[in-house]
Amino acid sequence: MQSQIESSMYLVGQVFQLPTLLLISLLFLYAFWVLGEFGVLAWRRRNGQGKALLAEFRRQPDLTDDTLDVLAHKMLEAPRIASRVAPMLGLVATMIPMGPALKSLSDGNLALVSGNLTVAFSAVILALIAASITYWVVNVRRRWLAEELLEIAAIKQGSAQ
Repeated sequence: MQSQIESSMYLVGQVFQLPTLLLISLLFLYAFWVLGEFGVLAWRRRNGQGKALLAEFRRQPDLTDDTLDVLAHKMLEAPRIASRVAPMLGLVATMIPMGPALKSLSDGNLALVSGNLTVAFSAVILALIAASITYWVVNVRRRWLAEELLEIAAIKQGSAQ
């Protein structure tokens, strides 16, 4: 019975290798997309543009502080999730090939051990790079959005006087 459970768990775990590697690849590409978007936004901010919250407030001056806060959170949601999910997927992608690698080691097949470890470590490296990029972008953009919220608060306070 225990052997059947262990075999089933092993097989189920192996099923997730390809989807995990695909997701890591997508997150890696997404991280560079976010980095490019960030670069464009940074350039626009240097020229006094690229302030999405402020622009939205100017379009709809009756927006509440809570609504603006929710908008700011929405702007950061996808890269924030990517920065948190990528390391988890990297760990999964590291662990899945370890089973076959250890089995190959016990069988004396060092070529398979090497192949499995290459996949494991390559996947975790890409996942950590993706997480690092998106984490950095999220934190800088969070500060920018906080600055915009302060600017909006000052505008509201100035118009209330």
